Amino acid sequence: MSDVFTEVESEVRSYSRSWPATFVRASGAKQWAEDGTEYIDFFSGAGALNYGHNDPAVIEPLIEYLQSGAVLHSLDMQTPAKREFLETFSELILQPRNLDYKVMFPGPTGTNTVEAALKLARKATGRQHILSFTNAFHGMTLGSLSVTGNAMKRRGAGIPLTHTSRLPYDGYLASGQSDFEWLENVLEDSGSGVDKPAAIIVETVQGEGGLRAASAEWLRTLESLCRRHEILLIVDDVQAGCGRTGSFFSFEEAGITPDIVCLSKSISGSGLPLALTLFRPELDLWEPGEHNGTFRGNNPAFVTGTAALKAYWADPTFQNFMGGTIAHLQRRLEEIIGMVDGASQRGRGLLAGVKFEDPDLAEAVAAVSFANGLLVETSGSENEVLKIMPPLTISTQDLDAGCDILTAAVREVTSSSADDQAGEQTLVEA
Repeated sequence: MSDVFTEVESEVRSYSRSWPATFVRASGAKQWAEDGTEYIDFFSGAGALNYGHNDPAVIEPLIEYLQSGAVLHSLDMQTPAKREFLETFSELILQPRNLDYKVMFPGPTGTNTVEAALKLARKATGRQHILSFTNAFHGMTLGSLSVTGNAMKRRGAGIPLTHTSRLPYDGYLASGQSDFEWLENVLEDSGSGVDKPAAIIVETVQGEGGLRAASAEWLRTLESLCRRHEILLIVDDVQAGCGRTGSFFSFEEAGITPDIVCLSKSISGSGLPLALTLFRPELDLWEPGEHNGTFRGNNPAFVTGTAALKAYWADPTFQNFMGGTIAHLQRRLEEIIGMVDGASQRGRGLLAGVKFEDPDLAEAVAAVSFANGLLVETSGSENEVLKIMPPLTISTQDLDAGCDILTAAVREVTSSSADDQAGEQTLVEA
């Protein structure tokens, strides 16, 4: 029997290689394959499905909208769906947090919002250079790749990626060294030969870069440096935002206020493409049409995004529920870490993981977990981190079921590894 996926689709596909199943149905924290196999989902569409699959609170308004004959595609024209989304986002998200941001729809994906942020920072400051961090990931288009750290992804550009430099992320340098000492010195020294950058872009938790989580103190130091030197601070909250770390924005815990914020993935609430670029009003220097995109007016995504905000962020109930889920996951991860020498916890909230000293272990555990009915991916430059990202709405029962599969997989992989090492030692002795 021919396989159209391997015969027709490009070799660039990746997730379908790790998870060779054809998924036909999804609900909440579960998916089902064509052969009837049930999978618990600790992947959540790479963070695009924070409220799980096909949440009725989100999908029912969408079905009603689709059947109404209302506008689907509108570029940046005005529609009732866009009006309600903007009103709801302002009322439920921005105003309660005292955030005075203009909202831009740059295009439907995460890399679109990053590209818009970089372009705006350069326009507003008149400077070209952008600073980002070791192990950062910001997207796959050229501007976003230029501030991304992963060598394999950067090579895919095929051209030099210029006008950017890397800084050490929190914890990258040896203990006792200041991450910002060099930058402070060169910015204050007119003879350093280093031009002041337009902006610094940062993820508070590096989703693809190994789930490294910046401390609140480190983020506050970064903000303070930016303020002193009139450098714009961009927070890429594409994966860590929309509740993933326990609060709507991942930077809330640190008490900082970025100049520009990038949102995508779960801002639509449903997996439909949508992205926002938020920025201080005085940075709204765009000329009409200076930055645009055919699919920035995704009205079905406005509808589901509005529904998700009203269902989950109208009061503190959902955030309090997440607090319990985060604490429970923390306990389960501590159990797993205790099973493997040298293992450690990474991430924050429900963007969490386990780092193994042996980089092969994470991928092996993920593979065994898939075989036993769990979707979980890896992260980091060597895929050394097991990345746990369940829906924010997951029940304790499903969370425990998924963690049970993980625990069993870790036990199987580590015992197998130990047996292999013992066998090799026996051969050496013989």
